[in-house]
This record gives sequence, C-alpha cells and structure tokens, in this order.
Amino acid sequence: MKRGIAVLACLCVLAGALYFAISKWGIRHEALNLFDATRQRPVAVDLAVRRDYEIKADDGYWKLPVAIISNGNTVKNTEYSFLANVFAARGYLVASIQQDNPTDPPLMTKVGLPYVGRLGVYEKGEANILFVVQQLKQIQPNADYAHLTLVGHSNGGDTAMYFAKQHPDLVSKVVTLDNLRVPFVLSDKLKILSFRSHDPNFQTDPGVLPTPQQAKSEGIDIVPTQFQHTWMSDRGPDTAKARIQATLDQFLGNGNASELAPADTNNLVVNNAGAPQP
Repeated sequence: MKRGIAVLACLCVLAGALYFAISKWGIRHEALNLFDATRQRPVAVDLAVRRDYEIKADDGYWKLPVAIISNGNTVKNTEYSFLANVFAARGYLVASIQQDNPTDPPLMTKVGLPYVGRLGVYEKGEANILFVVQQLKQIQPNADYAHLTLVGHSNGGDTAMYFAKQHPDLVSKVVTLDNLRVPFVLSDKLKILSFRSHDPNFQTDPGVLPTPQQAKSEGIDIVPTQFQHTWMSDRGPDTAKARIQATLDQFLGNGNASELAPADTNNLVVNNAGAPQP
C-alpha cells in the first residue's frame, strides 16, 4: 500500500512537471479583450492552444475540440492554466472566460429563489459563452463548436451545468470543480466529471448532486477529495493540482493516458483522486 502511494505521489509530481514543460514550450496563450456590443459588455478571454495542433488545424488535418472554462467568483479567468494546459495538451482549443466584471453587482444568496437568487448570473454566463463561441468561429474556424466541453469552478461550474441544461445539443462533456447550486444534468448523452471539496465553508445545496444510483446509471463520475474549495484553481497547492490533472487527463482519454502524460498511473481510476495526500 505504501509503495503504491509513493508511486502515485511520484507520478503526480512527474505529471505536474510535464504539463509545466508543455505549457512553457508547446502551448500558446493569448489574451482576447472582446466586447459584446449587443449587451455593451466587455468579455475577457484567455485562449490556449497547442501550437502543433493549431498548425494541423490550419492545414486542414485536425479539427480542434473546444473547451470553455468559467471562473469561480473573485477568481480570474487566467487562474485556471493548470486545467487549460491539460485540454490544450490533448489538442483542444481552450477559452477561459472572465464571467464576472468589477462593475457587476456582488454575488448574493437569496434563499427560496431559483438557484438561491443567482439565475440572472447563470443567464449572463450563458450569454457570455454563446458570444465567445461566435467570436471564436471567426478566429479559429477549424474547430468543433457543435460538441463543447464545459469546465467551471464553483460559480463557474454552476454556469457550465446551467448552459449544458439549456443547450444539450451543443455540449458533450461537463467538468465541474465544486459547483454548489445548479443540479446535475441527467443525460446518457452527456459525460460529467465533478471534483468535490472537503471544506466546511462551502456546502453543496440539497438536490444538486445525483444520487449514487443516478450517477451509476448515467455514467457520472463524482470525485470526493480532501481539497479545500479554493484549491481548485492555480492558487491551490501543486499536489492538489497534479491529482486533478491526472484524473482529468484520464477522463478525457477514456481511461488511457495521453501521449503527453505517458506515465502508467498504477491503475489510477477516477475515484482515486480523492485519496488522502501522502
């Protein structure tokens, strides 16, 4: 058992170093300062794409799958590079959207209202995603915008889940990191991976998570962890980020390690990501 934990720890460190190297030398990040004239709203986007796959797409040899990342409240869209790099390493075009602006009203909780009074926030996030997708079609036409992968932390995870519920025809995968308000979409056409924190300051609302029976029948992967809620961004410790990266990479590869993370994870399955840290 101790040997297995030691091997897992070493592999997590290796995966982290590997993704850092890919980020530094192989993945291009670009800041887009977009403006939605219809809503008179600025929308900042951090774009990430692996250079060689971008060239393949430009030459017509590859169609970039698309991942949209939505930030948590008070966290910047640029603070999810550890997630963006996993997707970009696998050939995705990644757009990290700044869902909230300084001029937006503070996020409030109003018990008794739909999504505790945050419906308008999720509708705003939905409009942001639709706007960014339309802009990306002009910037990178050689991408698959009909099968989006939505990713989000906390309030951004709720935005992702809400968008998937409103646009099931556009979304193929959803990855959330401790979303707390919007109930999971139950659909056998949608793959869902969700990391859950172990943090008394952030409690999931009743009815958000599927029952164990629903998760099993719908193929939803729920990953309980020992991580704090705020660790699920670039602000978190490297050990937490490496474990999330390894599990996410496996989820995207249907259980097979990607060519850029070739280390055998000793049969690391999705549920193992929440094991106590060594």
